[in-house]
Amino acid sequence: MQTADGRYHITFNGEIYNFRELRQELENDGVFFASHSDTEVLLRLFEKYGATMLPKLRGMFALAIWDEKCRRCFLARDPLGIKPLYYTTAGGRLAFASELRALQASGFARQQLDAEALVRYFQMGSVQEPHTLLADVHCLEAGHYLMWEQGRFAKNCYWRVMFSSDDMESGDAVQLVRQGLLDSINAHFVSDVPVGIFLSGGIDSSAVLALARAAGHEKISTFSIGVDDAGMDESAPAERTAKHFEADYHVLRLDATKGSQMFAGFLEAMDQPSVDGLNTYAVSAFARQCGMKVVLSGLGGDEMFGGYKSFDMVPRLHALNRGMHMIPLAAGLMGWALERNPYSAKLRRVGSMLRLPPTVKNSYRAFRGIFSFHAAKLLASRYLDCSYESLPDLPNHQIKVDDMRDAVSKCELTLYMRNQLLRDSDVMSMSQGLELRVPFVDRALFEQVSRVPAHFRLRAGKQMLLEAVPEVPEWIRSQPKRGFVFPFEKWIEQQWGQQFAEATQKLPFKNPTWFTRWAVFMLDHWLARSAGYGGATAI
Repeated sequence: MQTADGRYHITFNGEIYNFRELRQELENDGVFFASHSDTEVLLRLFEKYGATMLPKLRGMFALAIWDEKCRRCFLARDPLGIKPLYYTTAGGRLAFASELRALQASGFARQQLDAEALVRYFQMGSVQEPHTLLADVHCLEAGHYLMWEQGRFAKNCYWRVMFSSDDMESGDAVQLVRQGLLDSINAHFVSDVPVGIFLSGGIDSSAVLALARAAGHEKISTFSIGVDDAGMDESAPAERTAKHFEADYHVLRLDATKGSQMFAGFLEAMDQPSVDGLNTYAVSAFARQCGMKVVLSGLGGDEMFGGYKSFDMVPRLHALNRGMHMIPLAAGLMGWALERNPYSAKLRRVGSMLRLPPTVKNSYRAFRGIFSFHAAKLLASRYLDCSYESLPDLPNHQIKVDDMRDAVSKCELTLYMRNQLLRDSDVMSMSQGLELRVPFVDRALFEQVSRVPAHFRLRAGKQMLLEAVPEVPEWIRSQPKRGFVFPFEKWIEQQWGQQFAEATQKLPFKNPTWFTRWAVFMLDHWLARSAGYGGATAI
């Protein structure tokens, strides 16, 4: 879209939930609109405010605005990183896209692998921003904007994850959280088409449905996946919950045959390799087949309200790491020995943690990671055909917060959720033409909830969320946390067993876990596909 005088041009991926309020403000100032879209609101806001418009926006977005008069391009990404935005400035040109493979196909970027990105991929199971697997292509960080002009560019941060932790009583905290949740649900239901909900049978998606009904939304369609493994199948509690809230329930039953058939489409949809995403691909395809265009997900509830084991284990690992570093040589010697344990991936990760500076991030990676840092460097050196010693030492930034639990929450939000869950969810849902919205991942909600002290907000079992949403049924509250997962190994071994066997042979240690094999398999598949763009090679 462009302005009438042709000066400003915009391309935009996302949704602005408060665009009507922003439009009214502009109209009150005499701004004329030719359409009813949120895209034109963005264009008019930039025309008036420039980059200072970004804090006004509530939604998910990746956008680019070209100023024809000044020959200047403005790129921006939403605060929490729901929508991806990749760019390259190779050769003095700017090229940008919502997926890496678009830039691969364009020829604007070289196909050389980024060494640091590859090490981090093996370490964490996803590519960590601002890197991509290609050395010439970068991911604009969440909450940042970029201004490019005549071959030069500058980046700025306009928002970051911060915790304020106001003094408050428990009852006040519960009321604050509920108000924020209802406000976010209502914002995310702003749509010209019906809005559905992914219902996994867990607390978060059940809370989204409960809040939607409490906010007065009716005739909601819900979508679940049922699998042929009783230990992983959550369709029964999901169906019971849907009926409890008088929602329409839709379930796709998957077995090994259907699962393996779906896996081929999932690989085709993949942009950058990851150890996650198949579940989102499956339920997105199902919802789209049922005629949905917009759905809500409970993604983000665990990160916001302490739903992972990391909130208990990472502080313990961090205390161990700090204690060992107080004994001369102890951390390094024990770490060296554990890093080379041939049988336990967990011990290898703890070993790498002890050999690195005692930061919260390193303790977090020891818990959440896939490979140890040592094993990640070994694998990366083989793929890059270089020496282990030539690979760079990765930065070890400290997280500055008053409460260790807030530090873990920040790691979950900025390292795991942003780089893996949100990215995979966007790629897989958009591959089906489905718009996936995440009401827990909302700037306005976060700014409200982050005021709640960690000892309230991050209590075990997501007690804060359950107190704020008492409508969540007892059969959901009382069941153990399982997550929205599939019996991947049983399904995929039938058709893809040989490729996984080849991936296993590349691993530097015995007794590989499923996720270590998956990480190598997915990278190999990505490299094979990249050959169609001219290959991906070492720097």
